[in-house]
Amino acid sequence: MILILCTGNSCRSHMAEGVLKRALGPGFEVASAGSKPAGFVHPLAIRALAEIGIDLSGHVSKHLDTFLDREVETVITVCGNADQACPVFPGQVNRHHYPFDDPAHAEGDEAEQLAVFRRVRDEIVRVFTAYADGRLDQR
Repeated sequence: MILILCTGNSCRSHMAEGVLKRALGPGFEVASAGSKPAGFVHPLAIRALAEIGIDLSGHVSKHLDTFLDREVETVITVCGNADQACPVFPGQVNRHHYPFDDPAHAEGDEAEQLAVFRRVRDEIVRVFTAYADGRLDQR
């Protein structure tokens, strides 16, 4: 399993999970969690990913402890706090850190906030598509 961690598990980690699942295709298990889950997936994250054909509407915010008894091969953190709070999972082989701005802190009206979500989404697409390409090349 590839586990993507963030503090709140409401925006960046879910966006990265959706992008990575699509980029890797079947044969890879990808999940996301947080060290202090917000308890919801941000509506603008759901909307920004829907614009590129990725459905996050069924996602839920989860605590990273949910995965401590799972075989996690790779942990990818997408924010500094999660990187610092990240435990080592049994069987973990790889760890990566790709920091992104937190779009949940975007200010302004909804259109201005959505613009920040789109920018972060596009950055996540670039990084995680490249990561997926590397993983697929290793096969």
